[in-house]
Amino acid sequence: MIVATTENIANHRIQETLGQVFGVVVRSRGLGGNLMAGLRSIVGGEIVEYTRMLEEARRHAIDRMVENARLMGANGVVMLRFDSSEMGQTMSEVVAYGTAVILEPA
Repeated sequence: MIVATTENIANHRIQETLGQVFGVVVRSRGLGGNLMAGLRSIVGGEIVEYTRMLEEARRHAIDRMVENARLMGANGVVMLRFDSSEMGQTMSEVVAYGTAVILEPA
């Protein structure tokens, strides 16, 4: 599966556009992670517990989006984008979305 943030893929032609596709992940840090993150926020700097959590959430969102595209019969996703938001004070939502397509070599 070719996944790109661009509208076109080098050396490929979009044979068919199948429609929108997305993958959603909602994550929450456990009590221990929230406690460590809270302590780190006192001194400033990167909060690696949250960075790691969001990186994993992005990867899972892409995996779910790719699986949804595959179920539609696609072999590519173009115009990949991410969106994220907070739910409450302990959860983060990450959405990966794009357009599922059937690609053929140019």
